[in-house]
Amino acid sequence: MTDSKLEVLTPTNCQMIFIDQQPQMAFGVQSIDRQVLKNNTVALAKAAKVFNIPTIITTVETESFSGHTYPELLDVFPEHDILERTSMNSWDDQKVRDALAKNGKKKIVVSGLWTEVCNNSFSLCAMLEGGYEIYMVADASGGTTKEAHDFAMQRMIQAGVIPVTWQQVMLEWQRDWARKETYNAVMDIVKEHSGAYGMGVDYAYTMVHKSPSREQGRHNTLAPVPANK
Repeated sequence: MTDSKLEVLTPTNCQMIFIDQQPQMAFGVQSIDRQVLKNNTVALAKAAKVFNIPTIITTVETESFSGHTYPELLDVFPEHDILERTSMNSWDDQKVRDALAKNGKKKIVVSGLWTEVCNNSFSLCAMLEGGYEIYMVADASGGTTKEAHDFAMQRMIQAGVIPVTWQQVMLEWQRDWARKETYNAVMDIVKEHSGAYGMGVDYAYTMVHKSPSREQGRHNTLAPVPANK
């Protein structure tokens, strides 16, 4: 019998959930640089949009505590419903369970805050009660300390959660560079969000392939003036 966890992620076999990517939750994160966390989360959202991955966004206590989801994340999914709740565990809210079931995919890619609370409880319950497979995006999630994040990841892994990173997920969805229908959009995400990898792509495009630089405005380069002896 084939182990379904050996299947790679594809655009047709999984769904995505963003749990509590809200400012007050991010303020408490110490396991990863918070700007890096936001960059990775938005990049993952853009990748999910490119590959038409069914995506859920949940929030907790928005008005009373956590604040509104990052606008950069919401703007990736205009008109998307945001599933507000009171429980720290997204699985407890019937709206979330219904949305997951409606998407009809047993593999769930998870990005959320905090790893040791909201991600952990959702993952364990979704596996136990819903029979889902969980793919935890470690670098698009964060905990209140490095130890909190790391030990929560270990606990989930021991329970059967599969750890992944945002770029790993995106490239697993792409799989083959011959898939030109998503190639350019993926490379746009790489150039904007993938750090040194993106810088290298920019360099190769402009210096090797002689493509125009991708800035939006016009910039004139003035010739150097040699120093006077």
